[in-house]
Amino acid sequence: MHTAFFLLLGSSLARFLMRHPGEPRTPWIIALSVSLALLYVLGPTVGARPTAPRRLIWLSLVVAVWVVIVILAPSFAWCAVPLFYTGLRTLPPRAALFLVAVLTAFVVVAQLKLAGSFDPILLFAPPAWAAVAAAVFLYMQRQAARQRELIDDLIRTRRELAATERREGTLAERQRLSMEIHDTLAQGLSSQQMLLQAADRVWDADPAKARTHVRTAESITEHGLAEARRFVHDLAPADLADGGGVAQALRALAERESGAGLTVRFHAEGAPPPLPDRVSSALLRIAQGALANVREHADATTAAVTLTFLDDQVVLDVADDGRGFAPGAASGAAAGAGRSAATGATTGVRGHGLPAIRARAHQLGGTLTIESAPGEGAVLSVSIPLIPLIPLETQ
Repeated sequence: MHTAFFLLLGSSLARFLMRHPGEPRTPWIIALSVSLALLYVLGPTVGARPTAPRRLIWLSLVVAVWVVIVILAPSFAWCAVPLFYTGLRTLPPRAALFLVAVLTAFVVVAQLKLAGSFDPILLFAPPAWAAVAAAVFLYMQRQAARQRELIDDLIRTRRELAATERREGTLAERQRLSMEIHDTLAQGLSSQQMLLQAADRVWDADPAKARTHVRTAESITEHGLAEARRFVHDLAPADLADGGGVAQALRALAERESGAGLTVRFHAEGAPPPLPDRVSSALLRIAQGALANVREHADATTAAVTLTFLDDQVVLDVADDGRGFAPGAASGAAAGAGRSAATGATTGVRGHGLPAIRARAHQLGGTLTIESAPGEGAVLSVSIPLIPLIPLETQ
């Protein structure tokens, strides 16, 4: 548009000089042409905002100089074409349309003056062309504004979605941390408390047994410290740090939980395939949670941990010979009713066992099954599917 303006201005000046050589108004025409060109060049430097007062003053000066030069030389009327768009960009729509109408009127008068007689095409063509140009420009301006609004909405929606994902991620991480703490530190501290209380009760009557309880509590404390350090480092179970696999970790857990009136046996069946770290970690945490609840709530003397590797799934069973419970009550126990072996469905603040186990199994696409009856012990079974990895070239 700027190139068109200077091209039209130069052509109009050349036409005037060619057709009116030596006229007294020639210096004025040249001076006004140079002034109009300079004013037009100064436009981008007077203010970036369309409604800025300096830009309005600049536009008024450009139009005023153009009107004067058109009165003196009607051939300069075609310079109005770029001025149409300058006014449409600078002024509000109504003011811009008024300016376009004024400029068009000057163009019509100038063309009729040049023609020397009435010509219908000179009377109606400039207004028609100006109306089409203004309508197209205003339509494109509205479309651009709508596009900017859509882009702003998209950016705002993306920001809201990102904030929602951050909140959900934070909540999920908090839940995961809660389960990790419940299955490691909290259970270790609970076992230590029970052992120290037992040692205190028999301290005078049976010092040897009391020292045994203290040594067991010390061993649990040592393992809990390792869990805490590992927890801080990368939240991976300490029993899995040596790379021995989940079966070895469960065997070590069973040995550690045995004692103080409870014997825990471990048995593995099937050929263990390579398991993802999150599956191994989940199986170990589930077993820890189940055995902690057996010790605290089941009044059991023996418990069995069985890990079974099948073709399409891995199954972890934790069974005890405790007092059992009604499975229907276990669901209510998760909300605060009843106590059970291997479920963690307890009252008070210790109600994370069963929900944590179910959540861990669900996160891996697995299922949780509980079989029990009052006085007949309980069996907790978790099945996690093993999805084979498909080579990339076959996908």
